[in-house]
Amino acid sequence: MKTAHYLTLACGLLGAGAALAQRTPFQIRCEDDISKTVSVLTAQQNGYSIDTHLSYRSLTAMKGGARANTYVLGLTKTESRVAIGLDGPMLQDPASGYECVAPHITVKLYYAPIVIYIGREFEAGSCAYNEILAHELHHMKTYLDHLPKVEVVVRAALAARFEAKPLYAPRGTAKDALAREIDSGWMPYIKAEMAKVEVLQAAIDSPQEYARLGKACDGAIQGILQGKQKAR
Repeated sequence: MKTAHYLTLACGLLGAGAALAQRTPFQIRCEDDISKTVSVLTAQQNGYSIDTHLSYRSLTAMKGGARANTYVLGLTKTESRVAIGLDGPMLQDPASGYECVAPHITVKLYYAPIVIYIGREFEAGSCAYNEILAHELHHMKTYLDHLPKVEVVVRAALAARFEAKPLYAPRGTAKDALAREIDSGWMPYIKAEMAKVEVLQAAIDSPQEYARLGKACDGAIQGILQGKQKAR
């Protein structure tokens, strides 16, 4: 698991001594008068389509890194997307030269429209086609099941970081510092959590699964592959 390193906003008024002392009027305004930090995550899915115009050899080349003497009969392609919106009310204290901001962070997790490719050699509706489609739908379900898991993890991490309290920084720097934290810390962290699904995807394409598909439909899939190979 990758470790995210976050930039920390200057605490200023919230040093060790100040934390134990009575709150200043500025702290009271920041902590009681402006809305607390809100971190909202939403996950959306844009559907999928099936493409059958490419050969299995083209799909093998498209995927790359296939095991020796194996072919890619079907392929599920998509791209994970992360969008982070940043807003929030701010107060300034001319006396101290500090300002506070209550971050409102909106994170959207989603996939680009999923495309399931099936080699054109496998006729739609045939046993071979249906077996390959079922395998690819397993890949798609794994992608979709991963989104809510990432949402839970990231939501908890955001809550632990911001603790529903305003952040303090020297005047004129709070939102820039927060934006840098989002770009350099949170965005890579969230993308790394999204990418963990690839380990699960690799497990689906096990040697055992390839062997099973080779024997499926009374060997029809293997027969198509052997027939195409002989025809070369």
